[in-house]
Amino acid sequence: MAIHRNCEGATRRDFLKVGAIGATGLTMSNYLRMTEAGEVKEGKAKAAIFINLQGGPSHMDTFDLKPDAPDTHRGEFNPIDTNVPGIRISEHLPKLAKCQNLFTILRGVSHTLGAHQLGTEYVNTGSRPLPSLEYPGYGAVISKSMTAPQDIPPFVAVPRSAQKPGFLGVRYAALNTGSTPAFGQPYSVRGIKLDNGITIQEVEKRQSLLRDLDTTFKTVEKDNQLLDGLDRFSQQAYDMITSKASREAFDISKEPAESAKLFGEDGFDQSCLLATRLVAAGTRFVTISLGGWDTHRDGWNALKDRRLPPLDSGLAGLLQSLELKGLLETTTVFVTGEFGRTPKINTERVGRDHYPRCMFMLMAGGGVKGGQVLGESNDLATLPKDEKGYSPDDVAASLYHTLGIDHTQEFHTNTGRPIMLVRDGNVINELFG
Repeated sequence: MAIHRNCEGATRRDFLKVGAIGATGLTMSNYLRMTEAGEVKEGKAKAAIFINLQGGPSHMDTFDLKPDAPDTHRGEFNPIDTNVPGIRISEHLPKLAKCQNLFTILRGVSHTLGAHQLGTEYVNTGSRPLPSLEYPGYGAVISKSMTAPQDIPPFVAVPRSAQKPGFLGVRYAALNTGSTPAFGQPYSVRGIKLDNGITIQEVEKRQSLLRDLDTTFKTVEKDNQLLDGLDRFSQQAYDMITSKASREAFDISKEPAESAKLFGEDGFDQSCLLATRLVAAGTRFVTISLGGWDTHRDGWNALKDRRLPPLDSGLAGLLQSLELKGLLETTTVFVTGEFGRTPKINTERVGRDHYPRCMFMLMAGGGVKGGQVLGESNDLATLPKDEKGYSPDDVAASLYHTLGIDHTQEFHTNTGRPIMLVRDGNVINELFG
């Protein structure tokens, strides 16, 4: 999957990668050393998959078409019927139209942050960004709050994530795959497979040495966030590297044919397939990035030829595969970009510009009732029809609710400052029927 730059010129790069990590030298081993899990009250969902549509997809050309709007706003695409009577979406999303019963469309979601970075931080945390504080992304919170198998990474990003651990600390950051699975090829993540002729026996010898080193340095800087979790590191690193379950979870070539045939050959399709394998193995949170939605110019060709087909195929495959495996009820799926795009067409560039005041989000699984449209935009899709609509905070609160995490609870920074998880959001009860 290509890495896309947006119109602000910044390619999103994560602090963490698997293997050697830039100037920090952070490795798979360091990542595991800094990962811990906490406790959470029982929720319907056991895992979540977050799909980030980087760049800001147009709501009016995807899930909130206005066929009766004037030519200045309408766009080039027509709506088609879905398998749920009365719900219509873009003609370039035919596979999703056939499984509309599995997901809910949120229309008229609204906020005021029209810059890529700020909007991304907002929808990835559920809290408006502050210059004085870095909020943790969903994956970090879930990694802290929910236990995962010792030999399975709790938070995986394919290929990397815009979500940061924030004040929770780097031990809750994502394990970035750094690459996208390729159709028909075994896939593994550096640091999980055994490369360069290294044997399990050699790993065991290194494990013994690490155990000795952990004992030696156990009393050093006990409160240092970067050393937190040393007691758990050695066993977890050893378990993950030598675990057959971990290696097989990442190996998409082992996917049964009945499920594999639901996905296309595109990198996004194969990333969605990988996500289903990871949650089946016990990973609690997976992010998948699909960029290229910053369609200021030549917008309709970009959408119909490059962006909508992989989204349609990959997301439909993911939902149907989860249902086939009996995992949809226990896996929450959340799809969003950082904002929508201007209802009024930019005729000079034949596209749409940034527009946070009206956008769509999708949710499925984890107790979410499929086959619904919640919320509504006005006739020109410029604002929510009821003048308020849903906020990213509300959707974040609902995501946490599916996982049994209280969005009003407080976490503490390393200086002891209490921070509410989602301060301004409320659970959208209608999501749950």
